[in-house]
Amino acid sequence: MELPVLPISGSFPISITRHWMLENKLINKKENFNMALKNFFTGIQHVGIPSADLDKTIDFYKSLGFEEAGLFKNGKNRCAFMRFGNLTIETWEGDPAVMKAGAINHISLNTTDIEKAFSAAKEQGLRLVNDEIQSIPSFWHRGIRFFNILGPNEETIEFCQIL
Repeated sequence: MELPVLPISGSFPISITRHWMLENKLINKKENFNMALKNFFTGIQHVGIPSADLDKTIDFYKSLGFEEAGLFKNGKNRCAFMRFGNLTIETWEGDPAVMKAGAINHISLNTTDIEKAFSAAKEQGLRLVNDEIQSIPSFWHRGIRFFNILGPNEETIEFCQIL
């Protein structure tokens, strides 16, 4: 069976033109969603790992050459940020630690505008864990604001802005 040859110049049949325009519009709309959200983060901010013993965890990462970038209160519990080069690990007490391979709780993306990122995530139809932007005022100098989404493998991805 021979496929029809489309004209190189002149006008295309309306059905082909309409299909291309609809297809192109959907693709462009999807690209605009992706571009909108990616405009509001700069890369990985930290990896979050719950700790069964925070002091022991801090000592362990220090023994690997990490420095303690911050130690903060979060209610009754503490949260430490351990940094080595461009890698920051957030580790905290108060939540159960998995204590087996796969113990990472979340990855966090450094977010430049949490309000716009949250709007873009909702508009894109991502699976939001939080109905609204969360905050922890005791972290860093002026606190943080964040929200979480679930990826296709149920992984938690946090969008976090340090204030």
